Amino acid sequence: MALPTVVITDPLPGYRINEPLTFTVDAALEGDLWTARTDTGDEVLCQRLTVPAAPEHTTFVAVVSFEQRAELTLTAPVESAHGGIRRREPREQDAFVRLDTGYFDLEMCTGTARGTGASKWGLRHFGALAEGVDLLPSGDNAIGGFYGPFFTPENGLINPPEHTTVDIEVIEQGPVLHHYRMHGTVPDGLLHELRGKKFSIDWKFTYGTPFFTRTYRVDDFRTVINGRSVINKITVGDEFESGTGDVVFTRFEAYDGTRYRAGDPYAEELKSAVGRLLASQTSPTKKFEAFKSLLTDGLETAHWDLYWRLFSTWEDALPDADIRECLDEVMTASHVRADLNDRPWMFARDGVDVSAAPDETVFVGPATKTVEYHPRHGRAMIWWTSQAPGAFQIVQRRQSGWVNWGTNGENECPELPVGVEIKTAYGPFAETWTTVADRLETPPRVTFS
Repeated sequence: MALPTVVITDPLPGYRINEPLTFTVDAALEGDLWTARTDTGDEVLCQRLTVPAAPEHTTFVAVVSFEQRAELTLTAPVESAHGGIRRREPREQDAFVRLDTGYFDLEMCTGTARGTGASKWGLRHFGALAEGVDLLPSGDNAIGGFYGPFFTPENGLINPPEHTTVDIEVIEQGPVLHHYRMHGTVPDGLLHELRGKKFSIDWKFTYGTPFFTRTYRVDDFRTVINGRSVINKITVGDEFESGTGDVVFTRFEAYDGTRYRAGDPYAEELKSAVGRLLASQTSPTKKFEAFKSLLTDGLETAHWDLYWRLFSTWEDALPDADIRECLDEVMTASHVRADLNDRPWMFARDGVDVSAAPDETVFVGPATKTVEYHPRHGRAMIWWTSQAPGAFQIVQRRQSGWVNWGTNGENECPELPVGVEIKTAYGPFAETWTTVADRLETPPRVTFS
């Protein structure tokens, strides 16, 4: 049986490195792995997907390096692969898998629901093999958590990555592609309309590829956050760390320039509320006293978790009535300050030095292509989203070493539509990040001859 030739064309100039490509042939082919040959004579490994696109069809995924155009012809099934994604010994107790993708070294965790940074599900270790730097060395933060509208003062600061665990389903697992699907349920908070909500997150990693892909799905919801109607929008937050006194990324930039406001009145008001509580003689619970003891070294260098956990209904450090009263005061003051004219919108053609901004935080307008990078080291993390979030919160806090990329506006208002595809690239791309972002946005075309 003659099989068609797959024709790959790139609408953009330049060389693609290990670009993942999916194609379907009109035949029910046996064998999990096939080889294919390019028109230049190179051999390419193809992994058959377990779920075909249609009956009597077979779908394959391959990674191909090429410039402008390539042809790919299936040759024969093979028993095993030489090379490909491999598993490594994990570091965290709740690790589901640690992968060497041929480009990334990453560890995916299920979480432990203990209410701390170290209990989060998501990618708790991540780095490029060639660089050899773990962007999450402590395991106390994570890439891939989602927060709003649940992690909001209106809902009693329920933090899905820290307050629940996930089950992870293996969709595809082979030398070319690993596809995992997380399943979880968000714990109930103060808002009735957000109770009982289930979610899933799809993660895809391919061999040797300098980016990965994910998609978030949450049961339909409608609520009011920051005085605005929020329908099926979430906050996705990617965290990075370097230790006190430094940050792994020192600049943020949006494609075609960055329009932003500096400072975070909500964080200031929340911190002030914590300070007032600590200064009071009130000791309502043992949990409260435990938090108080952790904050004896000062709020400036404390982990951000300690700011909000006092007011989380999940923690039971304060009665719900007290939480509502405190957070109502925080919200009222934050809403007023967010609407004042003392923080003008600014525009930067080049990267924004976030650490130099008040509260080491900037809020950015809509964009589909963004980057955080370190000019001296050359490293860059690049995000492309298939729809533009309405806003971003970017933090590069040297005092704690914590960096964040979040799809929320002021006062924790979520801005990323559910179901949006996110592609995230990482590598020595500080000087070429716009080219990388364009390639994330515009994949090659796949046809048959």
